[in-house]
Amino acid sequence: MATGDNAEIEARLQAVRAKRGYLLPHHGLLAITSPAMLEAYDHAYTELAIAQRVLSPHDREFVWLAILIATDEALATHHIAKFQGAGGTDAEVEAAIRLTAWAVGARAYAFVQEHWRAHLPGIDVGASYRAALAANAGDVKLRIAVPAAAAVHAARGDWFLLEQAIMMAYAREVPEVELAEAISLMMFPGSVPRFVEAAGVWLGLIRARRVTPSPSFAAWAALEGQGGFDEASGKTR
Repeated sequence: MATGDNAEIEARLQAVRAKRGYLLPHHGLLAITSPAMLEAYDHAYTELAIAQRVLSPHDREFVWLAILIATDEALATHHIAKFQGAGGTDAEVEAAIRLTAWAVGARAYAFVQEHWRAHLPGIDVGASYRAALAANAGDVKLRIAVPAAAAVHAARGDWFLLEQAIMMAYAREVPEVELAEAISLMMFPGSVPRFVEAAGVWLGLIRARRVTPSPSFAAWAALEGQGGFDEASGKTR
């Protein structure tokens, strides 16, 4: 059932347009069927993609470009304009394409780690991945290239690669909050479930003492009962 008259629906959509500068089809659908959800969705999107957190506008939009390329997301072309508006150049767009192409192809490392590790005891696959990431970052500073790669891996569900990128972020002293923001950006195009799993990967690295967290992240890892319904109900998969 439609909610509100046409004037109310148009007002809701105009408010979204005023904030973003554009509309997409799902905005209208939500405006008609669930104004409360439209409001909640808009608030979540604003905090995720518009509000200033810790990454600079330039670096945030660089990560967005990498995520969108990796997830074949063709609709969100406004991020190209936002990157350019933040000073991003065509050369930097090309750098984002190159880095993303490598990060997507980096699944080869996960394959070798999973299937060939016993045959290649002399090769540290994780170390090889991290060296290749540094090489393929090119002119992009590792402080943003590593979080961008981590976001790509999270969006695609490449958990071994995400582990390696997180470990590299700690080794290169990328601030945890910057890494967290970069990974969180993939929540919409990559899916919320994958963001949940990505957080679990990070949590596991801290608990296994494979990275050295700050006090706040250590406190997060120390909190019990983060295993979802299966843990709470005593059921296992």
